Amino acid sequence: MTDRPEWLAQGSAHVWRPYCQMKTAPPPLAVARTQGARIVLEDGRELVDGIASWWTACHGYNHPHIRQAVQAQLERAPHVMFGGLAHEPAYRLAARLAALLPGDLDHVFFAESGSVSVEIAMKMALQYWINLGIGGRTRFVAFSGGYHGDTLATMTVCDPEEGMHALFAGVLPAQIIAALPVDDAAEAALDALLAAHAHEIAAILVEPRIQGAGGMIFHDDDVLRRLRHLADKHEVLLIFDEIFVGFGRTGDLFACEGSGVTPDIVTLSKALTGGTLPLSAAVACGRVFEAFWSDDAGAALMHGPTYMANPLACAAANASLDLFETGAWKAEVARIELGLREGLAPCRQAPGVVDVRVRGAVGVVEFDKAVDVGALCAAFVALGAWIRPMGKVVYLAPPFVVSDAELGLLTGAIATALGAKP
Repeated sequence: MTDRPEWLAQGSAHVWRPYCQMKTAPPPLAVARTQGARIVLEDGRELVDGIASWWTACHGYNHPHIRQAVQAQLERAPHVMFGGLAHEPAYRLAARLAALLPGDLDHVFFAESGSVSVEIAMKMALQYWINLGIGGRTRFVAFSGGYHGDTLATMTVCDPEEGMHALFAGVLPAQIIAALPVDDAAEAALDALLAAHAHEIAAILVEPRIQGAGGMIFHDDDVLRRLRHLADKHEVLLIFDEIFVGFGRTGDLFACEGSGVTPDIVTLSKALTGGTLPLSAAVACGRVFEAFWSDDAGAALMHGPTYMANPLACAAANASLDLFETGAWKAEVARIELGLREGLAPCRQAPGVVDVRVRGAVGVVEFDKAVDVGALCAAFVALGAWIRPMGKVVYLAPPFVVSDAELGLLTGAIATALGAKP
């Protein structure tokens, strides 16, 4: 097939695509189906997916166990509103998440997207202080290199210099963007900042272990311990955004579990349903929830996305947790980590490369300047790989079911496209 499929030709005048200038962007690739770690195009070409559809398809595409769970739920109840009604998939999922998360992260508020779950976490933090009768706590501390979503509130806590939302500077409320406390000096600086502003801060918000869309920036667990110490010292809440790293991506099921640092609120999405259906959650600890537990109706959290706790999505998430409970993913992530270290090592010698780093099932090649995303994407497709660079990095975050041969194709495609010897 050389011509575009009829549905693509007909719809192209009407679909507004993400993260691109519609006037100049090349047309998207038409997808016919997906299976395992592969995307099959309408023209018959197959691409190995190196980024698991924005990090969602952790178990691979079209996993039979998840598919069967969704099909069974579809026959019972595809959707029902969550206001005043309850259904088994959501209540079972909430109990399972509470059991898997550390500490008393026991109170699960569902939504449909990761960005919205961060908005909900921010709203929880703001109202927490209001419900306690403490005024003025209206700002957040977030970090350079951070990204938390594209909705209005989440744009305010993304890195204003390196992020995508500089156009909105001066329009949105200004938050406090600091350097991560990666050493004693940075911790002392953050300590001083919090001492000066704690009276106006509702919470600290961080992506644990890896700052994702802001540049795939790694930090160790000691940073999280420093943040927990400072949050407690200055009596502010601590929010972990685990939308990228949650569900096994860094080698532990959750970064908060593996690091031994329990936040007050954690946000989850992406791989929650195994890349099958949209679902997210903001999970709060006991003290946050208790601030809303009252005879006063005005103390309630007045939020309710229309499709929150969608039964199909919750059924998919429960099936995904079944797969995680087998424990097989741990060996797969370790295997992928080894393959990434070996396969990306030649890229250290490529022109313009300043760093190659790997943690769990995430591999990153960083350049000294922004890469030509369009040209690299085209080169990767020609080599049989679906890899989408961003900013200064080319990265891999493949499905955990990717085979060694498929992983070798991905790392080899990056090395070849960068002019390194695979």
